[in-house]
Amino acid sequence: MTVNRRQFNQLLLLSGASLAFTGIPDIGEAAGEQPVRGGTLNWAYYPDPTSLIAINTSSGTGQAIGPKINEGLFDFDYDLNPIPLLATEWSVSDDGLRYSFKLRQGVKWHDGEDFTSEDVNFTIFRLKEAHPRGRITYQNVAAVETPDPHTAIIVLSKPAPYLISALSSSESPIVPKHVYEKFKPEQQPNLAQTIGTGPFILKEWVPGSHLIFDRNPDYWDAPKPYLDRVVLRVILDPAARAAALETGEIDIGSNPVPLSDIERLKANPNLTVDTTTYAYAGPQQQLFFNYENEILNKREVRLAIAHAIDLQKLLDIALFGYGQVSPSPISTALPKWYDPSIKAREPDPKLAEKLLDEAGYPRGAAGKRFKLRLAYNSFLTPAYADFIKQSLAVIGIDAEILKLDLATFLKTVYTDRAWDIVIESLSNTFDPSLGVQRAYWSKNFKIGLVFSNASHYSNPEVDRLLEAAAIEPDEAKRRALWYQFQHIIHEDVVAVDLVAAGAQIVANKKVRNFAPGAQGINNSFGQIWLSPSA
Repeated sequence: MTVNRRQFNQLLLLSGASLAFTGIPDIGEAAGEQPVRGGTLNWAYYPDPTSLIAINTSSGTGQAIGPKINEGLFDFDYDLNPIPLLATEWSVSDDGLRYSFKLRQGVKWHDGEDFTSEDVNFTIFRLKEAHPRGRITYQNVAAVETPDPHTAIIVLSKPAPYLISALSSSESPIVPKHVYEKFKPEQQPNLAQTIGTGPFILKEWVPGSHLIFDRNPDYWDAPKPYLDRVVLRVILDPAARAAALETGEIDIGSNPVPLSDIERLKANPNLTVDTTTYAYAGPQQQLFFNYENEILNKREVRLAIAHAIDLQKLLDIALFGYGQVSPSPISTALPKWYDPSIKAREPDPKLAEKLLDEAGYPRGAAGKRFKLRLAYNSFLTPAYADFIKQSLAVIGIDAEILKLDLATFLKTVYTDRAWDIVIESLSNTFDPSLGVQRAYWSKNFKIGLVFSNASHYSNPEVDRLLEAAAIEPDEAKRRALWYQFQHIIHEDVVAVDLVAAGAQIVANKKVRNFAPGAQGINNSFGQIWLSPSA
C-alpha cells in the first residue's frame, strides 16, 4: 500500500502548528532569483559543540550541525510532508507494521564507500539503543530487513504512527555501518570518522574556535550544494554575535543575540530576522525536580515552588515576551495534543510559604528554609535561572545557581546527578511520543542518558498511558490518552512547565533559502546560496 499525502497526514497525526507564525521569509527563489555557486557562509554558533551527530544525543548541537554531514531518509516541507533524501519511495502495510523503503542508488559515503540498506539497518538499531528519543521512536522495531542493497523494510511489533516523521537528518541521521560499528554506542566519532552522505565534508574542528565544512564534490544531488565552504564560528558572547552580524563578519545565526537586541536588528536594512516557529521544533522549557532529594520528593514542596513562580513575568522579563506561557508537559505549540484546560498555577507566595511550613520546613536562620542546587541548560539565557532564584528567595528557599558549560551540565545532571532543580529545554518536537515521553517514562531513566527522565520519576499509570499513546493510530483515542497523561503530571507537580520560547534566526540579506522546510535552520545547508545582488 503506497500512502498518499492525505493518508500520510492522517497517519502522522501531527499538528504542523506554530507558536507565532509570521510567514516564511523571502529567501531567494520565491523572489525569482536563481541560485548561484560559490562563496563561504560564516555561521555563528553557541555553545561550544561537544557532539556533532545526533546518533546518540538529542542535543541542539547534533540537530543543527549533523545534517550538514549526515542525511536522513527524508527531508520535510513546512507542512511536514516528506521530501525524498536517501529514500526515494516508501509504503506502509495495511496493518501499519511494515515500512518499506526504496533507497537512492549511486550514493557514496565521504570516504568513497557505497551507501546501502545495511547502513539503514545498523542506524535504526543504534538509534534504538543510544538516542534519548530513539529509544522511544524505535522501541517497537523488531527487525530491519535488507533483501537487497537498495531496499530496507522496518518491521514493527506494534504500530508507530509517528515513525515516518522521525526519519529526518536532524532526528535520525543515517550513519556508515563500516565506521560506527567499531566504537561503542555512547561514543561520538572523531574528526576522521565523522563522515556522511551529505552536501558538506567536515575538514577541521578546533574546539572552542571553529569548524570548517567544505563542499562535497561528489554529492548525489548536483548542482547542490551551492556554497563552497561553511565556517562555523563558536562565539559564546551574545553581544559579540550581535556585533558580528551587524558588521557582516557573520552571515547567519540561530537565537544569536540578546532578546533586547531583536527590535534593533529588525530595523537593520542588511539583516533578516525570522521569528517563525518551525513545525519540527515543539519548543518547551521546564523546571524539573530531582526525586532523589527527600525534600523535593514531597508534593507540598514541589507545589510551593510552582506557586512561587509567576510564569507571565518570567516570559516578559527573561524572554522579552518572545513566546507563550506553556503550563502543561505538552507545549502550547502542539495544539492537537495540548489540553487547554490545564492552566498555570496562580503565583501566590503566601500559599507557597504555608505549604512549606506544613511540609516541615519553616524558616530558620536568616529566614532561610533550605538550599537547592539550581542547574540550567546552557542553551537557555541565564535570565531563566536568575528569575527563578529570586522567586524562590521570596519564599525562603536559597537557590544556588550552577553555571556550567554544556558538557559539564550534561554530566552533572544526567551522570553525576549533582543537582536538585534544573531548568531544561526538552523540545516536544513534532509529536509528544518522541519529545515528551522521554522525560516521564520510567524506562527512560538511565545514568548517563542525556535529555531524558532527569527527575527519576516513576508512575506505572503514566507509563501505561505513554506506551498506549505511542501505538494508538486513532487520533481521537490518542488525544484522550495524552489528555489523561497531562492531568496526572500536572496534578502530581512532576515539573513546573514554564514557557514555550520563541525562536529567531538572524541572517544577512544575501543569504538565500536558509530555512527551506520544517527543520528550519537545522537543515543540510545544501540549498543555501549567497546572492551577489543583496
